This record gives sequence, structure tokens and C-alpha cells, in this order.
Amino acid sequence: MSNNFSAEISSRICNHMNEDHADAVVLYAKTFGGITDAIAAKMLSIDAQGMDLTAQVNGEDLPVRIQFDRVLVDSEDAHQTLIAMVKQARVQSK
Repeated sequence: MSNNFSAEISSRICNHMNEDHADAVVLYAKTFGGITDAIAAKMLSIDAQGMDLTAQVNGEDLPVRIQFDRVLVDSEDAHQTLIAMVKQARVQSK
């Protein structure tokens, strides 16, 4: 994890996503993680290269690593990237 993605920043982003945007986290698992039958998901950590999730499928939690298409610079870059990814996932899921 780079200095731009300290454990505190990762934790803050993950808590926010899990509490306020749980539907987006499921979309990430389905669209970018290939877990199309996920019924729930949780963001565990995020770093400059990607994010680690756990996706619930048939009562089991499956680990999911989603690589970003580029190395992120900081938490604001992560914020904008996550927004862009959920928009893309919503378009692809229609």
C-alpha cells in the first residue's frame, strides 16, 4: 500500500462504501470481479492498484481482487475512479 493509501484512508473509504453505497460494491463484484451471482459484497481494502472485496454467493464469502486500469494517485483519485466505475457498471448491467 503506498503512502497515499494509508490504512486509515483505506478504512475510511471502505467504511463509507459499505455503509452508504453497498449496492455499488455489489456491482463492482459482479461487473469487474466476474462474480455475476453475488447477492452481497463488502469492500475490505483499497490501494493505488486495486480493491479487495468479499462477495456473498450461495451463503459463501468469496474473495475478489479488482485491479484498477491505472495506478491511482490519492484518495480523491480513488473517489473519482469509484464513481466512474459504478457508472460504467450500471450501464453494463442494463
